[in-house]
Amino acid sequence: MTDQSSTPTNFIRQLIDRDLAEGRHGRIVTRFPPEPNGYLHIGHAKSICLNFGLAEDYQGACHLRFDDTNPEKESDEYVNAISRDVAWLGFQWAGEIRYASGYFEQIHECALELIGKGLAYVDQLNAEQMREYRGTLKEPGRDSPYRDRPVAGNLALFAQMRAGDIDEGAAVLRAKIDMASPNINMRDPVLYRVRKVHHHQTGDTWCIYPMYDFTHPISDALEGITHSLCTLEFEAHRPLYDWVIEHCTLPAQPKQTEFARLNLNYTVTSKRKLKQLVDERQVSGWDDPRMPTIAGLRRRGYTPASLRRFCDMVGVARADSTVDMGMLESAIRDDLNQNAPRAFCVLRPVRVVIENWPADQVEMLSGPVHPQDESFGERQIPMTREVWIDREDFLEEANKKWKRLLLGDEVRLRYGYVIRANEVVRDSSGEISEIRCTYDPDTLGKNPEGRKVRGVIHWVSASRNVPCEVRLYDRLFNEANPDKTEEGKTFLDGINPASLTVLKGCVAEESLAGASVGQGYQFEREGYFAVDPDSTSEALVFNLTVGLRESF
Repeated sequence: MTDQSSTPTNFIRQLIDRDLAEGRHGRIVTRFPPEPNGYLHIGHAKSICLNFGLAEDYQGACHLRFDDTNPEKESDEYVNAISRDVAWLGFQWAGEIRYASGYFEQIHECALELIGKGLAYVDQLNAEQMREYRGTLKEPGRDSPYRDRPVAGNLALFAQMRAGDIDEGAAVLRAKIDMASPNINMRDPVLYRVRKVHHHQTGDTWCIYPMYDFTHPISDALEGITHSLCTLEFEAHRPLYDWVIEHCTLPAQPKQTEFARLNLNYTVTSKRKLKQLVDERQVSGWDDPRMPTIAGLRRRGYTPASLRRFCDMVGVARADSTVDMGMLESAIRDDLNQNAPRAFCVLRPVRVVIENWPADQVEMLSGPVHPQDESFGERQIPMTREVWIDREDFLEEANKKWKRLLLGDEVRLRYGYVIRANEVVRDSSGEISEIRCTYDPDTLGKNPEGRKVRGVIHWVSASRNVPCEVRLYDRLFNEANPDKTEEGKTFLDGINPASLTVLKGCVAEESLAGASVGQGYQFEREGYFAVDPDSTSEALVFNLTVGLRESF
């Protein structure tokens, strides 16, 4: 076992330490078992970091296993996306990717075993009748009239279900446990149902599919999982997990432990709701940078290290809580502040003509790629007669608190010269189209004694630059808790209509030519941005990852 002294402990680590000390396990084996019915989100990132992180720290193994028992909603697209996300976060699963469908024969054998023991039966109540017989949280359920059918009859009917001789909804296999149990999950839960649909892994081999609560413990046992870690919504399912392990002949007896899921404000983490956002085109797709999916966060510019750091900051607890979005933004801001190269990008350009600069002169100015880390080196920034500055960095009139360019006053172009604004030129609509300036050639890298300038602004050469589009993102929802809605409304009513602003006609400094997709930068004075896959050879597209400072 690796040295755990520098790793923050939690109740799961304490459980593992105790199990190892008492000799219950010689090697820790965990698993991450997503259903391939959507893309992974930030909540899954916590589970990934927990399961794979424990396996790494204890020199054990973590399996990637797809819980693919619901073929109507599953696809290879989701399998590939999930595998990609886990690998991108920096984790490697032990052995080949596993599928619950790979255990369908063994799971079927367990069903036959339970029927043979009189612990499972084929029920022919319809769905409405089953709900009625099940009872409520306050009232016990009632036994199905089919509950006491002899073993031989149940085996024959179950064989007909597998052969496809029984219609969907006409019969299910149920465990025979206790219809009066205070835990509704133990009131003869369904183990198998008929589904005559194509499966993305097994094709048309099966027309009956096991339920998750039956599949999960058997799969864990077949893989020798030592610690089956689930989120708190599965706590009430643990007695059924233990019941399946106890009554089926299996090679191991794993234990389920629950931890609090990751809830984040100003977003939703229900796969059903995220799919609704995609299907109803409220967003551009699962990887829309406003989505809390790992794919969306990656496209927005979040790094694996920042997400892993965020999950460490959240920690592992027993009680549910909601984490502020600011904590996630802080994690990526800290990461990019340390690791992102710097560059200039003018988001809302207005032309500046430096009238005393020779028309054909190009001077290469030098600026650090990272001001706190000399190992990043220097970047060359071309200075020309005409440059772009941000329209918001100029006023014709202002008080003494204005620290940018003012008509009749001076500022420094970052890493360059001091310029003075002398005159403005307007277009036919009255909008300022050009600012006429002069520069002082004796001010490169220095301020003459006694001379004060209002401030320092960024800029980009008007003739030597990289055209780009910049997409500014705000939170997708205006409400801190989008799931909590007024009567007659849905979570969709909380969508922020200003969550995306697209700025066209932006210009970035020449050094960004050829920037690779996903590369993050700090645009000086603006924020952190990442190159989007929509970029072309004609124009780069940048996504705002996070601002330079907290804005909420």
